[in-house]
Amino acid sequence: MERNGHQKVGVYVDVSNIAQNGGFGMHYDVLREFACRNHGVAMRLNAYVAYDEKKAEEDYDYKVKSSNFHSILRDFGFKVIVKKVKWYYDEANNKYGKSNADLDMAVDALLQSDRLDYVLLATGDGDFVQVVKALQNKGCRVEALGFKNVSGSLKKEADVYTSGYLVPDLLTTESESSKPWGLEGSRVRGICYNWFIEKGYGFMRYLSSINGGLWVTDTRKADSPYETAFVHESQMSEVIDIHNLPNRETIFEFTVTKRGEKGYQATDLRLVNL
Repeated sequence: MERNGHQKVGVYVDVSNIAQNGGFGMHYDVLREFACRNHGVAMRLNAYVAYDEKKAEEDYDYKVKSSNFHSILRDFGFKVIVKKVKWYYDEANNKYGKSNADLDMAVDALLQSDRLDYVLLATGDGDFVQVVKALQNKGCRVEALGFKNVSGSLKKEADVYTSGYLVPDLLTTESESSKPWGLEGSRVRGICYNWFIEKGYGFMRYLSSINGGLWVTDTRKADSPYETAFVHESQMSEVIDIHNLPNRETIFEFTVTKRGEKGYQATDLRLVNL
């Protein structure tokens, strides 16, 4: 299934779901790079976007911003599939809009998977669980990526789930730093994987690179894309409950500083996924 030793990659992005659940402002060039890490070849890059024609008629700013956004996606090599918003009324006569992008995204992924080795679904919607199973049964490796409100079933069914918060530079950090992600003095995001509550310290793990196997979590290995940082409880804000650590679901943003010859230290920790 591989061509010239490279995996054939397909990326399918539920743009509205991502934007409404913590991923607004996601850098699509970084998403492409992440999906094609380790020399993958992008065969399909599909972005499914909702577009409200009625709003565009009434709101020129919305029309221009939508057009510019679609152009940026195309610049990064994505095929933009525009789904027009249709308006309905519920039993209480409340108006609501739907764009039905999910069905198109599911069908496209299944039909196009015959020529793919690896599929990345950027969505947190649990409706895609059956799509993941179908893709796996066709021989594809399936990864899922989301931010907030990600279906637990989707996380479990995918071969790998990655929080978009943890991918270097996929989202701008809340406290912008002039230092590139991972360098001393930069802001990064990671999880606490080990905590000694009686001693008041633990260790953070964060991705320093998007290359390499995500399963190589032992940072002592040369091919690990991760780094480890020591953290003392004094660096944590008052809203962080240290009794809940370690916890893979709790994501922190912090500054990476040198700790002499002992490696890195995490300082000024803030919770991300509240």
